[in-house]
Amino acid sequence: MDGSLRVLPGGKYTVHEIETASGTKIREYVSTGGNIFAVLWDGPVMPDLRQILGNYFERYTAATSAGQAGRRQIEVREPDLVVQARGHMRAFSGKAYLPQALPDGVTPDELR
Repeated sequence: MDGSLRVLPGGKYTVHEIETASGTKIREYVSTGGNIFAVLWDGPVMPDLRQILGNYFERYTAATSAGQAGRRQIEVREPDLVVQARGHMRAFSGKAYLPQALPDGVTPDELR
């Protein structure tokens, strides 16, 4: 991703906040062990989900093409992968996380 990086340290995880040239903010949540367990995005342009989701992108596209997609909101909820995306022109946001990889004591609602 081409953008500026800001690192926000925390107790149970670190947040890598990337702001792209288009103004979209992407936040990667990184465990103390160095593994990314969640990614959130918000901005005027939808980020490249293939890049954000990595190896999970194919599962995401398979789930959305299987009828789980809404018109303006997409939700994929599997035991080991959750992706929620919504938006319309110039206002996109979303959250992707691995439930089994959340650090102890961290809930999905805490990821903002």
